[in-house]
Amino acid sequence: MKVANLIRIALRALQRNKLRAFLTMLGIIIGVGAVITMMSIGEGSKQSIQSSLSSMGSNMITIQPQSNRTGGVRIASSEVQVLTLSDVRVLRRDATLLTAISPQASTNGQVIKGAMNWSTSLQGVSPEYFDIRKLTVREGIAFTEDDVRSAAKVCLLGQTVVENLFGSNEDPIGQIIRFNKIPFQVIGILAAKGQSSFGQDQDDVIIAPYTTVQKRVLAITHFQNIYASAVSEEASEAATDEIVRLLRENHRLRPEDEDDFRVRTQAELINTLSSTSSMMTVLLTAVAGISLVIGGIGIMNIMYVSVTERTREIGLRMSIGARGMDILMQFLIEAIMISVTGGLIGVFLGISASLLVAYTLGWPIVISQSSIVLSFLVCAFTGVFFGYYPAQKASRLDPIEALRYE
Repeated sequence: MKVANLIRIALRALQRNKLRAFLTMLGIIIGVGAVITMMSIGEGSKQSIQSSLSSMGSNMITIQPQSNRTGGVRIASSEVQVLTLSDVRVLRRDATLLTAISPQASTNGQVIKGAMNWSTSLQGVSPEYFDIRKLTVREGIAFTEDDVRSAAKVCLLGQTVVENLFGSNEDPIGQIIRFNKIPFQVIGILAAKGQSSFGQDQDDVIIAPYTTVQKRVLAITHFQNIYASAVSEEASEAATDEIVRLLRENHRLRPEDEDDFRVRTQAELINTLSSTSSMMTVLLTAVAGISLVIGGIGIMNIMYVSVTERTREIGLRMSIGARGMDILMQFLIEAIMISVTGGLIGVFLGISASLLVAYTLGWPIVISQSSIVLSFLVCAFTGVFFGYYPAQKASRLDPIEALRYE
């Protein structure tokens, strides 16, 4: 029997039971829609993380003190006093693979302007920090090395701080604000950067010379971090090895001693977060894929019912010359049509749900062609796999017994 005739017979059989066919498709529809939506959210999240971290500088390197234990109590890395100005000088003098280096001394506190106040973070850095972190001064100017040497009480404000301290018609440039009772003159406003991949507001910050923060605010001589920029993204790994060697020498660590600091590259962080995001995407997709299996079981069940209901029809077809292969193909085509039709509706549902998530929640969404093709192929496989056994059962019926079936 020709395939075209088998398709027409399968279509007529499905049209006779439209509601049952749709309910059978429902598991496939939900499964495909869920898989596409989960993969779109996961891929969008992954690309958002990569884009956000790359915008901070893909060749950025962060040096932090290594947390340790004292008396059985773990001391936070920010409290360990191993990174000093001596380390910064050594890196600036001897490192050949770094283009910019900036120490960082930071703290959190309340900033006051007149009757207005706001809780924010104060970052003490050097002028090179702006190039390392790709920061742009929207208004005013940045501080200079002279301001660092003199520990000048000047600062730049992020957009969030400006909005919470000043009125819409008030110019912050040149005005005096107080951070923990220490006066600072505003000399610049940073361009807005929005939220980071971790949900932190990158504009909720005040930036000042690190010497000012060290001497006038914190009264410390160490740094919480040292930021550096490699000559290129490809040179980040070699630059990391160079930093480790120079700092170990400066800290007078013996070969058997562990590092009292840790060095992390932006590429390493991107890979770590991307792999975590990919793992979560696979997990969510696997959970959503369970619906496809349930939908396949539904197809198998309904095809078994269909074979039982149409036993006399099968016997009649065999009695007038239909082969077992013709009967098998007839029921297999029905199963595939149910699966593929459900898959097409599921693809539309998945794309619509992804766009709805992006519109209502503002989440980054990437609908990839691979997720659509993969879902569709799984649907076709599901129809063949779960439809084969009922179809095989139909093809092996004895024509005489089938005709006698009541």
